[in-house]
Amino acid sequence: MSAWRERIRAWRPRTPPLPADVAHLVGPDDPEWFARELAIAASPPWWFWRFLLRWLAWLPGIFGRMQVTGSIPEKWLDGPLLLAVNHIGDYDTFVVAAALSKVGVTPRFMATGGIMRAPVAGPLLERAGGIRVDRGTDVAAHALRVTQVALAHDGHVVAYPEGRVGLAPDGWPERGRTGLARMALAADVPVIPVSQWGAHEVLQYANDWGKLRTLVRAFWRQPALKVHIGPPVFFEDLQPGRVGDANRARVRIAAAITRGLAPLRAGEPAECPRFLDPTRPTTGAAAFPGGVVPENIP
Repeated sequence: MSAWRERIRAWRPRTPPLPADVAHLVGPDDPEWFARELAIAASPPWWFWRFLLRWLAWLPGIFGRMQVTGSIPEKWLDGPLLLAVNHIGDYDTFVVAAALSKVGVTPRFMATGGIMRAPVAGPLLERAGGIRVDRGTDVAAHALRVTQVALAHDGHVVAYPEGRVGLAPDGWPERGRTGLARMALAADVPVIPVSQWGAHEVLQYANDWGKLRTLVRAFWRQPALKVHIGPPVFFEDLQPGRVGDANRARVRIAAAITRGLAPLRAGEPAECPRFLDPTRPTTGAAAFPGGVVPENIP
């Protein structure tokens, strides 16, 4: 049994060869996964990932009513895309993937190192274009380099600016980190804000048997799983490396996501979500409490 377990842990799909134009980015001290992610980032989307998005995008809708609004100009779908999404729960990645596939996006998700190291699921996510983010480590900057390669090869990169499930008591997006902003400035691409609401009702925050309970309840209740794709956020007046510009870009991204989220939350109190998950901590702070975004964002 242990031999089979080791085989499962070691299994991963075949990785495309590392192109010569990015091979120089790999150094002798880089982790073994870095070359694989570069090769995947420089390659067209995996055929199996495209198959899943095309034919199984209806699956997330089993646990709720999918509602997708907004769109991306068709001419943009052939070029690099950097999309920023508010993070509200463990189920929202499935909802966002399905919603983006409906508008022609083949997403490459940025994901924490813990998920990428998981048996089977981690290698599959990596082969689908997942980009490992090991925050607080000496290889954290590798995510930026992989993202730059993906964007240079017209990839569609999806990131959660908050870096975790949002913990603001009122449920509005947190200001997040500057990583996504710095990537957008370095690659000289706009950011497309993607706002979502409802997926937090499908799986509770805590990792215990309560997750199964909320999943069954969502199957019965069919909550609305809303995703809105907003207009792009441009940064022509900002420069990579200039003091304060990454923070300005971060604030603009949070403001755009918040504006897109407001219509999705219509009909419920702005200061308190209608659905409360008692297992989710409320230790964060919203970038714009109550969803109120000033007009004069710098």
